[in-house]
Amino acid sequence: MKKFLSFVTAIFILTLTLPAIPAAVCGKFGNSSEATQKIKTDTNETSKTENTTASKGTYKVLDISTGEVLEVDKLDYIIGAVCAEMPATFEPEALKAQAVAAHTYAERQALKEKTSPTPELCGADFSNDTTKYQGYFTLNQTKQYYGDNFELYYSKISDAVKDVCNYIVTYNEEPIVSAFHSMSSGKTESAENAWGSPVDYLVSVDSSFDTTAPKYFEETAFSPDILKEKLNAAFPNIQLGDDFTKWLEISEISEAGTVLSVKAGNLELSGDDLRTALSLRSASFEISFTASEIIFTTKGYGHGVGMSQYGANSMALQGKSWQDIINHYYRNCQITVVP
Repeated sequence: MKKFLSFVTAIFILTLTLPAIPAAVCGKFGNSSEATQKIKTDTNETSKTENTTASKGTYKVLDISTGEVLEVDKLDYIIGAVCAEMPATFEPEALKAQAVAAHTYAERQALKEKTSPTPELCGADFSNDTTKYQGYFTLNQTKQYYGDNFELYYSKISDAVKDVCNYIVTYNEEPIVSAFHSMSSGKTESAENAWGSPVDYLVSVDSSFDTTAPKYFEETAFSPDILKEKLNAAFPNIQLGDDFTKWLEISEISEAGTVLSVKAGNLELSGDDLRTALSLRSASFEISFTASEIIFTTKGYGHGVGMSQYGANSMALQGKSWQDIINHYYRNCQITVVP
């Protein structure tokens, strides 16, 4: 349960990682214009909306480099989150689905902080620490990231966000844990298998589109010395024999392809534990050996739970709407208008 809650607190989208910033001391509040310049930072059918009015209000974001809590307009925040979390080259309907997921995440986190504040956030809804909260780009960061393509890409994402900025995804009238990842193994993984605790709407669904995504298969090779060093650093109590081909053996795999259990020397580890220790792209992997190397062949990228971004883009290319995408990846949920 503890492991699950840590993932719920921070939904990692693995498309982009920004450098960690030192911890802050709580400071003063800044206004939205300051936020634009300073912040440095992861099943009801609805008809298409023509409403381009953003959900009212602001989010409070702790800038951990200065300790300031800055107020950011909700529309600007959602646009910045999509810029940070999904390639701008993706189809508009995929970008809209990402915007709804990002908005849902922000609303859930803001509600959590109202009822159970995190002292380190100093009254903010979340911080710009991307190891704990979803990614967000300021306008200046977006300009730097897109370069010469800024006007084209920013306009494309802004238009997509404005079309859906009043929607979130709910379950039992509460914002969901809107987990998302880059690409699955071909099926998304359940929260229960990935994080140890079931979530009714985060179940395994077909995402076979992902198998054609770039870098779906990736090989990572280690020499025995390097692998032993990494395993010893991550698991101090591990005992490895002389034959490196017997160090690791997969014990259990889920229907979605995630390694649930692997025997590592004298220890039994989860696939995700090993993935973290070795910085693998996913916990869906196979292990093979040569005379001088241990090779991990991974499928997909990310934790595999919730919406696959490449899957969402493939659905959009097939003519599916953002509502179709949301309803496919978040089962038995509602698309809800927020005031």
